[in-house]
Amino acid sequence: MSRKRIKSERLPGEGPETYPSVFNRSIVSMLVMVVFVGLGEKMAERFIPLYLGALGAGPAIMGALNGFDNILSALYSYPGGWISDRFGHRRALMFFTLAAAFGFLIVVLVKTWWAVFAGSLFFISWTAVSLPAIMSLINESVPKSRRVFGVSMHSLVRRFPMALGPIIGGALIGGVGIVQGVRVAFFAAFLLAIISIALMFFLVPDDKGAVTAPISLRGSFKSFSRELKILLAADVLIRFCEQLPYAFLAVWVCGNLGRSEFFFGGLTALEMLVAVLVYLPVAWLADRGNKKTYVVITFVFFTVFPLFLYAAGRISVLAGGEVFIVPMLVLAFVIRGFKEFGEPTRKSLILDLAPEDGKAATFGAYYLVRDVIVGVGSLSAGYLWRESPGLNFGVSFLFGLAGTLLFLIYGKSGKPENVAI
Repeated sequence: MSRKRIKSERLPGEGPETYPSVFNRSIVSMLVMVVFVGLGEKMAERFIPLYLGALGAGPAIMGALNGFDNILSALYSYPGGWISDRFGHRRALMFFTLAAAFGFLIVVLVKTWWAVFAGSLFFISWTAVSLPAIMSLINESVPKSRRVFGVSMHSLVRRFPMALGPIIGGALIGGVGIVQGVRVAFFAAFLLAIISIALMFFLVPDDKGAVTAPISLRGSFKSFSRELKILLAADVLIRFCEQLPYAFLAVWVCGNLGRSEFFFGGLTALEMLVAVLVYLPVAWLADRGNKKTYVVITFVFFTVFPLFLYAAGRISVLAGGEVFIVPMLVLAFVIRGFKEFGEPTRKSLILDLAPEDGKAATFGAYYLVRDVIVGVGSLSAGYLWRESPGLNFGVSFLFGLAGTLLFLIYGKSGKPENVAI
């Protein structure tokens, strides 16, 4: 998209062309959609296991839905990107949101546990299927000099419904009961999705899409530059570092270290707070500096987190008491929050390294390859944990170290733009 189009979409009060604003009609509409659809999702999503249980489903069904979510999130990434490149991000986002609204409506109209599975085909992976289109919209609507900031705004804004949704959903369930409360939440999600579609239709300019986008995953992967393949390989190793201990965080903190579930919830909230606080300052710096530096820093935080988490238990044993457990856990989860330090920068770097005629498809292919490999490889997490938590944390650290060194030595940074401050 030309700079002229960006300028024409400016909102009142935006800055001069030498320091162009992120906030034009397309970006604001997208952020509102992220809040509305995300709020609808989170109002109901966190309580689906309770809803399934109230309708007679057992633990196996509840667990299957979580696995279903992970599989769909991986598989939907590439089709989401290809549709965006082929038909344009505006039409793609409207279509994905309409599909999610249809899924919400299925759950509202059919009060059985299998209806949740049927509806989830359409709504459960909205974030994954829409992410490539959102990244494409940011790429086209935000000047390159502020792209990291644009990606960071998306990352920041999407956390508001993550925090507010469960609170509203819990209040609904407390007021009218599990079954009725979840169905009311899904109906509210349906209405919010329809409003989001209307906003996209009226406020976001139509884009034609890229007719030259590859039509196969193999074609998209072949279009990856050497630098993008290096970033992907490093990212896969880093995600192994993250995912191997992920399912056992609560087990370690509450079971092995004897902290309460409420305390673990507080650690999670602390992690989110730290992430929110670092997004925009780092984005401001990364848009003017070496993106590789910020990606390496975030990879370092991924890498050292399992060491600090394990040390929370070991240091207390060596010191002969529990005085160090709480401060070490707090420090570990602050580090975990800082792992978001360069995540928007990494996404922006993917866009920089992707071919111009297929950025969304490339973004989707990147996530599909990464998540499938990590999803399959992470099945070993339980075996490592059964052997010993220390082995799980140690292998995680080694994967993180390998990924960090790979990108540090061979990775490439996007070039900063010269903009006035």
